[in-house]
Amino acid sequence: MHALARYWIEDVLGKSPFASLLGIEIAEAEPNRVVARLPFRPELATVGTVVHGGAIATLIDIAGAAASGSGLDEDEVSGGATSQIDVAYLVAADGCDLFAEARVIQRSKSQTVSDVFVRDGQSRLIAKGMVTSRIFRKRA
Repeated sequence: MHALARYWIEDVLGKSPFASLLGIEIAEAEPNRVVARLPFRPELATVGTVVHGGAIATLIDIAGAAASGSGLDEDEVSGGATSQIDVAYLVAADGCDLFAEARVIQRSKSQTVSDVFVRDGQSRLIAKGMVTSRIFRKRA
């Protein structure tokens, strides 16, 4: 993985103020695939110990963006941003850590599309997302 890709995944996305506030961590990263972890804590709940949908959507967004960043070519790209995110909540995440695995399913010069599956520690599917990321090219 290029140094720029590692920088975007680890420093920009993984250590962003909002990701840090939620406690999101990058657990694994390789070209076109990233796993992000959201450790449960009571502040992330919406009712009782059920994880808030906004925290899950943010986990999906960060994992998808990190997967997009995992394939950046440092000679041509200066960064990127999420341009669209779709989330389907399948079952409640009740008091558990969450793991989002994002895989790039389409990559062009201007964007990537990543599938993201969010599971709990027992591999139960909690949510499914799709993240479209815009890629910013360096100007000549």
